[in-house]
Amino acid sequence: MSKANENKKRKEQTLYNTAFELFTTKGVQNTAINDIVREAGIGKGTFYLYFKDKYDILDKLVIRKTSALIKEAVEKTQTENTQKSIDELLDIIDYIVEYLNNNKLLLKMIYKNLSWGIYRKVFHNPDAFHNSHSIYQSFSQMIEEENLPIDNPEITLFLILELTGSVCYSAIILEEPAPMHVMKPYLFDAIRKLLGDKNLQKD
Repeated sequence: MSKANENKKRKEQTLYNTAFELFTTKGVQNTAINDIVREAGIGKGTFYLYFKDKYDILDKLVIRKTSALIKEAVEKTQTENTQKSIDELLDIIDYIVEYLNNNKLLLKMIYKNLSWGIYRKVFHNPDAFHNSHSIYQSFSQMIEEENLPIDNPEITLFLILELTGSVCYSAIILEEPAPMHVMKPYLFDAIRKLLGDKNLQKD
């Protein structure tokens, strides 16, 4: 990579880091582009070389953060067993839930958009969904090995991530209709039902 490209990447990353810090401490509504560029030490004109407005950088941050979280959850919960099961998927979901429970500022910024880490990427790189994302690969393998009655894995995984994100936001941030430790067994039961698990039980 040339020095010019390295410099561009460095400035872009600085803007991402600064925006994330401000969005999670001051809030999106209370953060202006002027705040971001001032804290980053980068000219306002340079900001517009990378982003259309503050909501553009927010959207891209959500995609980056949710994608990284899902990837980390898959890696941290991997076992030596090559077979995939519903319990392993629930381990991934549990990791995500606990991570967000311990990182409430991140959850506030993500809001309920956990699925963006996979699905918003499709618009930019359609191959990334099927070929690059480990959770989709694990999910597809689980469906095949468990012989689950699922016709459309993409939509089913989308529903699971959307449900998880919504429950996390409501239960962790708002504590509605109950705190997360109360809601988690119901979340897991709902996921099992979505998957058509014949051995449905509360965790």
